[in-house]
Amino acid sequence: MKRATREVQTTFKTRMKGDTPDGMIIEGYFLLYEDETELMPNVREILTRGAADGSLEGDVKALWNHSAQHVLGRTKSGSLELRSDEKGLYGRITLPNTSYGRDLHALVTRGDVDQASFGFTPVDETVEELENGGMRWRINKLDLHEISVVTFPAYENTSVQARAKQVEQYKRRAFEQKRQKLKNRLEGDKPC
Repeated sequence: MKRATREVQTTFKTRMKGDTPDGMIIEGYFLLYEDETELMPNVREILTRGAADGSLEGDVKALWNHSAQHVLGRTKSGSLELRSDEKGLYGRITLPNTSYGRDLHALVTRGDVDQASFGFTPVDETVEELENGGMRWRINKLDLHEISVVTFPAYENTSVQARAKQVEQYKRRAFEQKRQKLKNRLEGDKPC
């Protein structure tokens, strides 16, 4: 499976622990369960409740705009805390006392930056064909690589292209199965 990113509209909270910039905190939901996302027309995706639970023990990074040059925290160091609940994956980042850490805290506090995104690899997923001919992927388990506080949440072209290719492959298989059933029926071998 290819690595993918998804967006989340969220409400962050900011606060300061003490009077120093070392206590700058951003927290909020970075991933929502059972929230259907339209990846492209007639192609949808849902993260099953608990899909990220297996990633909570890993070394997940918190980034600004998916940039590895702007590391905000990580679970390994304790500067990123993650917990999964009924709603989704909640994160608490203790920001670094750096220029970009202070800048981001100010921007989130003002409400200028208020969205999140996450990078992951699907581990277990199922696909459903919808009545309108569309597709819905249910991601039952994922490997979470990073969460990001973002200005403009967007899907990476590669993840959309990868999913588009999967849609075509699924439709081709479904067509071949229907064709084979019809052929068997016409030949009298098997009832449909």
